[in-house]
Amino acid sequence: MDIQGKVAIVTGVSKGIGLETVKQLLEGGAIVAGWGRTEPKLDDPNFHFFKTDVSDWGDVQASYKATSDKLGKASVLVNNAGMGYQGLIHEMDVTEWREMYDINVHGLFYCIKVAVPSMIELGEGHIVNISSIAGTSGIKTMSGYVGTKHAVRGISHSIFQELREHGIKVTTIYPGSTNTNFFDSIELANANDNMMRPQDVANSIVQSVQTFANYHVVDVEVRPLWPKGKPNK
Repeated sequence: MDIQGKVAIVTGVSKGIGLETVKQLLEGGAIVAGWGRTEPKLDDPNFHFFKTDVSDWGDVQASYKATSDKLGKASVLVNNAGMGYQGLIHEMDVTEWREMYDINVHGLFYCIKVAVPSMIELGEGHIVNISSIAGTSGIKTMSGYVGTKHAVRGISHSIFQELREHGIKVTTIYPGSTNTNFFDSIELANANDNMMRPQDVANSIVQSVQTFANYHVVDVEVRPLWPKGKPNK
Protein backbone atom coordinates (compact mmCIF):
# COMPACT_ATOMS: atom_id res chain seq x y z
CA MET A 1 0.00 0.00 0.00
CA ASP A 2 1.14 3.50 -0.80
CA ILE A 3 0.41 5.17 2.54
CA GLN A 4 0.79 8.71 1.22
CA GLY A 5 -2.37 10.55 2.25
CA LYS A 6 -3.98 7.42 3.73
CA VAL A 7 -5.61 7.53 7.17
CA ALA A 8 -4.05 5.19 9.73
CA ILE A 9 -5.27 4.48 13.26
CA VAL A 10 -2.69 3.39 15.84
CA THR A 11 -3.67 2.40 19.38
CA GLY A 12 -1.46 2.73 22.44
CA VAL A 13 0.49 5.71 21.11
CA SER A 14 1.83 7.32 24.26
CA LYS A 15 5.25 5.64 24.02
CA GLY A 16 7.19 2.61 22.84
CA ILE A 17 6.26 0.68 19.71
CA GLY A 18 3.03 2.63 19.21
CA LEU A 19 4.71 6.02 19.21
CA GLU A 20 7.53 4.86 16.93
CA THR A 21 4.97 3.40 14.51
CA VAL A 22 3.16 6.73 14.41
CA LYS A 23 6.38 8.56 13.60
CA GLN A 24 7.26 6.20 10.74
CA LEU A 25 3.77 6.32 9.26
CA LEU A 26 3.98 10.10 9.32
CA GLU A 27 7.36 9.95 7.58
CA GLY A 28 5.69 7.88 4.86
CA GLY A 29 3.06 10.56 4.31
CA ALA A 30 0.14 8.99 6.20
CA ILE A 31 -2.43 10.93 8.21
CA VAL A 32 -2.37 9.31 11.64
CA ALA A 33 -5.06 9.10 14.29
CA GLY A 34 -3.45 8.19 17.58
CA TRP A 35 -5.73 6.48 20.08
CA GLY A 36 -4.68 6.18 23.69
CA ARG A 37 -5.22 7.20 27.26
CA THR A 38 -2.26 9.59 27.32
CA GLU A 39 -1.36 12.02 24.53
CA PRO A 40 2.26 11.74 23.36
CA LYS A 41 4.57 14.69 22.96
CA LEU A 42 4.43 14.79 19.19
CA ASP A 43 3.96 17.90 17.09
CA ASP A 44 3.06 17.09 13.49
CA PRO A 45 0.21 18.58 11.42
CA ASN A 46 -0.76 15.10 10.22
CA PHE A 47 -1.00 13.62 13.71
CA HIS A 48 -4.33 13.79 15.51
CA PHE A 49 -4.83 12.44 19.03
CA PHE A 50 -8.14 10.98 20.19
CA LYS A 51 -8.31 10.08 23.87
CA THR A 52 -9.49 6.47 23.87
CA ASP A 53 -9.87 3.57 26.25
CA VAL A 54 -9.87 0.60 23.87
CA SER A 55 -11.39 -1.65 26.56
CA ASP A 56 -14.57 0.48 26.47
CA TRP A 57 -16.84 -0.35 23.52
CA GLY A 58 -18.65 2.98 23.70
CA ASP A 59 -15.37 4.87 23.79
CA VAL A 60 -14.05 3.02 20.73
CA GLN A 61 -17.23 3.76 18.78
CA ALA A 62 -17.04 7.45 19.69
CA SER A 63 -13.35 7.67 18.74
CA TYR A 64 -13.92 6.01 15.38
CA LYS A 65 -16.77 8.40 14.57
CA ALA A 66 -14.65 11.39 15.59
CA THR A 67 -11.73 10.07 13.54
CA SER A 68 -13.87 9.44 10.45
CA ASP A 69 -15.63 12.80 10.72
CA LYS A 70 -12.33 14.66 10.96
CA LEU A 71 -9.98 12.63 8.77
CA GLY A 72 -12.06 10.26 6.65
CA LYS A 73 -12.15 6.47 6.37
CA ALA A 74 -9.13 4.62 7.77
CA SER A 75 -7.17 2.29 5.48
CA VAL A 76 -4.77 1.12 8.20
CA LEU A 77 -5.35 -0.07 11.77
CA VAL A 78 -2.46 -0.96 14.06
CA ASN A 79 -3.69 -2.65 17.23
CA ASN A 80 -0.75 -1.96 19.50
CA ALA A 81 -2.44 -1.22 22.84
CA GLY A 82 -1.70 -3.94 25.33
CA MET A 83 -0.49 -4.68 28.84
CA GLY A 84 0.38 -7.54 31.15
CA TYR A 85 0.52 -8.64 34.75
CA GLN A 86 2.68 -11.38 36.20
CA GLY A 87 1.54 -13.99 38.69
CA LEU A 88 0.90 -17.64 39.41
CA ILE A 89 -2.49 -18.78 38.13
CA HIS A 90 -3.88 -19.52 41.61
CA GLU A 91 -2.62 -16.20 42.97
CA MET A 92 -3.60 -13.96 40.05
CA ASP A 93 -5.85 -11.07 40.99
CA VAL A 94 -9.20 -11.41 39.20
CA THR A 95 -9.37 -7.70 38.41
CA GLU A 96 -5.92 -7.76 36.80
CA TRP A 97 -6.82 -10.87 34.78
CA ARG A 98 -9.95 -9.18 33.43
CA GLU A 99 -8.06 -5.98 32.64
CA MET A 100 -5.58 -7.88 30.46
CA TYR A 101 -8.37 -9.53 28.48
CA ASP A 102 -10.40 -6.31 28.26
CA ILE A 103 -7.49 -4.42 26.71
CA ASN A 104 -5.53 -7.08 24.82
CA VAL A 105 -8.44 -9.11 23.42
CA HIS A 106 -11.74 -7.26 23.73
CA GLY A 107 -10.10 -3.96 22.78
CA LEU A 108 -8.58 -5.55 19.69
CA PHE A 109 -12.02 -6.87 18.70
CA TYR A 110 -13.71 -3.51 19.28
CA CYS A 111 -11.20 -1.64 17.11
CA ILE A 112 -11.40 -4.18 14.29
CA LYS A 113 -15.20 -4.20 14.44
CA VAL A 114 -15.49 -0.43 13.92
CA ALA A 115 -12.76 -0.19 11.28
CA VAL A 116 -13.59 -3.07 8.94
CA PRO A 117 -16.87 -1.80 7.40
CA SER A 118 -15.14 1.31 6.04
CA MET A 119 -12.22 -0.77 4.75
CA ILE A 120 -14.71 -2.95 2.90
CA GLU A 121 -16.22 0.20 1.36
CA LEU A 122 -12.75 1.39 0.34
CA GLY A 123 -11.89 -2.00 -1.16
CA GLU A 124 -8.57 -2.00 0.69
CA GLY A 125 -7.21 -2.09 4.19
CA HIS A 126 -4.48 -3.42 6.42
CA ILE A 127 -4.90 -4.50 10.03
CA VAL A 128 -1.71 -5.09 12.03
CA ASN A 129 -2.15 -6.86 15.35
CA ILE A 130 0.70 -6.82 17.85
CA SER A 131 0.94 -10.17 19.59
CA SER A 132 4.17 -11.33 21.26
CA ILE A 133 6.56 -14.24 21.38
CA ALA A 134 4.30 -15.08 24.32
CA GLY A 135 1.60 -15.76 21.74
CA THR A 136 3.54 -18.76 20.42
CA SER A 137 4.51 -20.57 23.63
CA GLY A 138 3.92 -20.74 27.37
CA ILE A 139 5.74 -18.69 30.01
CA LYS A 140 5.76 -19.50 33.71
CA THR A 141 3.93 -16.89 35.84
CA MET A 142 2.55 -15.18 32.71
CA SER A 143 -0.47 -17.38 31.93
CA GLY A 144 -2.94 -14.50 31.69
CA TYR A 145 -0.82 -12.39 29.36
CA VAL A 146 0.19 -15.44 27.32
CA GLY A 147 -3.48 -16.38 26.96
CA THR A 148 -4.35 -12.96 25.58
CA LYS A 149 -1.55 -13.08 23.03
CA HIS A 150 -2.53 -16.58 21.89
CA ALA A 151 -6.01 -15.12 21.40
CA VAL A 152 -4.58 -12.34 19.23
CA ARG A 153 -2.90 -14.95 17.06
CA GLY A 154 -6.05 -17.04 16.68
CA ILE A 155 -8.25 -14.05 15.91
CA SER A 156 -5.78 -12.75 13.34
CA HIS A 157 -5.41 -16.06 11.52
CA SER A 158 -9.18 -16.42 11.35
CA ILE A 159 -10.11 -12.95 10.18
CA PHE A 160 -7.50 -12.75 7.42
CA GLN A 161 -9.44 -15.61 5.83
CA GLU A 162 -12.67 -13.64 6.28
CA LEU A 163 -11.36 -10.35 4.93
CA ARG A 164 -8.95 -11.22 2.12
CA GLU A 165 -11.76 -11.25 -0.47
CA HIS A 166 -12.34 -7.57 0.33
CA GLY A 167 -8.70 -6.64 -0.31
CA ILE A 168 -7.98 -6.37 3.41
CA LYS A 169 -4.75 -7.79 4.81
CA VAL A 170 -4.19 -8.91 8.40
CA THR A 171 -0.65 -9.13 9.73
CA THR A 172 0.42 -10.33 13.17
CA ILE A 173 3.74 -9.22 14.67
CA TYR A 174 5.35 -11.33 17.40
CA PRO A 175 8.05 -9.25 19.11
CA GLY A 176 10.50 -10.73 21.55
CA SER A 177 11.88 -8.62 24.39
CA THR A 178 11.71 -4.94 23.45
CA ASN A 179 13.17 -2.01 25.36
CA THR A 180 9.90 -0.39 26.44
CA ASN A 181 8.00 0.44 29.62
CA PHE A 182 6.24 -2.94 29.47
CA PHE A 183 8.81 -4.36 31.88
CA ASP A 184 8.25 -1.69 34.52
CA SER A 185 5.80 -3.96 36.34
CA ILE A 186 7.20 -7.33 35.24
CA GLU A 187 9.78 -9.18 37.35
CA LEU A 188 10.92 -11.51 34.57
CA ALA A 189 13.31 -8.90 33.17
CA ASN A 190 14.24 -5.25 33.24
CA ALA A 191 14.23 -3.17 30.08
CA ASN A 192 17.78 -2.86 28.79
CA ASP A 193 19.87 -2.18 25.69
CA ASN A 194 20.20 -5.89 24.88
CA MET A 195 16.51 -5.88 23.97
CA MET A 196 15.20 -4.78 20.59
CA ARG A 197 14.60 -1.13 19.88
CA PRO A 198 10.92 -0.16 19.50
CA GLN A 199 11.74 1.74 16.30
CA ASP A 200 12.95 -1.48 14.68
CA VAL A 201 9.72 -3.27 15.54
CA ALA A 202 7.82 -0.27 14.17
CA ASN A 203 9.84 -0.52 10.97
CA SER A 204 8.67 -4.12 10.51
CA ILE A 205 5.07 -2.99 11.01
CA VAL A 206 5.26 -0.21 8.44
CA GLN A 207 7.15 -2.32 5.92
CA SER A 208 4.41 -4.96 6.14
CA VAL A 209 1.81 -2.30 5.35
CA GLN A 210 3.76 -0.92 2.40
CA THR A 211 3.83 -4.19 0.46
CA PHE A 212 2.39 -4.79 -3.02
CA ALA A 213 -1.39 -5.35 -3.06
CA ASN A 214 -1.12 -9.09 -3.80
CA TYR A 215 1.67 -9.68 -1.27
CA HIS A 216 0.33 -10.58 2.17
CA VAL A 217 2.64 -10.73 5.18
CA VAL A 218 0.75 -12.98 7.60
CA ASP A 219 3.16 -13.49 10.53
CA VAL A 220 6.36 -11.72 11.51
CA GLU A 221 8.42 -13.02 14.46
CA VAL A 222 11.21 -10.71 15.59
CA ARG A 223 13.76 -11.26 18.36
CA PRO A 224 16.97 -9.67 19.63
CA LEU A 225 20.00 -11.35 18.07
CA TRP A 226 21.99 -11.12 21.33
CA PRO A 227 19.46 -11.10 24.20
CA LYS A 228 22.27 -11.44 26.75
CA GLY A 229 24.60 -9.00 25.03
CA LYS A 230 27.01 -9.28 22.12
CA PRO A 231 29.40 -12.16 22.79
CA ASN A 232 33.06 -11.33 23.23
CA LYS A 233 35.43 -12.88 20.69
